[in-house]
Order: sequence, then C-alpha cells, then structure tokens
Amino acid sequence: MGTSVFIARIFGLCYLIIGTGLLFNRKALRMVMEDFCKNAALVFFSGMFALVVGVVIILKHNIWVADWTVIVTIIGWAGLIKGVWLIVFPDSASKFMQFYQKNEGLLLAHSIVALAFGVVLTFFGFFA
Repeated sequence: MGTSVFIARIFGLCYLIIGTGLLFNRKALRMVMEDFCKNAALVFFSGMFALVVGVVIILKHNIWVADWTVIVTIIGWAGLIKGVWLIVFPDSASKFMQFYQKNEGLLLAHSIVALAFGVVLTFFGFFA
C-alpha cells in the first residue's frame, strides 16, 4: 500500500466522522470551541500535535502533482501551518474561535467541506 493511500484512509475516515459530527451536532462543537480557548495548555498541545502530524506528512509525502494525492500534501502543510500558528500566536486562536462560533454559515460550510474531503479521501484510499 502506498503512502498516499495509507494517509488517505486515515484522514478520509476521520474527516467523514468529524464532518458528520460537525453537521449534526454544531451545539456541541460550539461548547468545545469555548472550552478550548479557555485552556492554554490544550491550545499549546493541540498546536504541537498539528505541527508533528504536519511535519511527518510533509517529510514522507511532499508531492506536488496534478492528481488526488496533492490533497495529502496540502493536509500536511495545513497541519504544519496550524501547529505553528497555535504555538506562536496562541491568543489569536481565542479571537478566531469567537468569530467562528458566531458565524453559523462558516460552521455549516466547514462541516460540508470536511464531509466532502472525507468522501474523496475515503474513495481514493479504499476504492480507487
């Protein structure tokens, strides 16, 4: 099994579950975001986790090609950027989350995008 397929399987299933959860349980998501911003240690460790996952994906799969596998590379770079952001600018995370919580359209769009990524990655990871 190739690296692209392996990572697509992991993130595809995760995005399917997360997207579905976001779509059907936005109230719980708002509570999680509110609690997340109040806990500096959680923000920092989330940043470390995103940073490590991003770096691992980039080191193993930094492939810029015109097919579906570029999604895996983009996920890696997004993880790296998010990790750096949460570690270097932790106070901005709270401001971003407050804006995010108040914007119902943004929550809905994020849910749909996560679900779409899940469908695409799961398809390519398991069926293509």
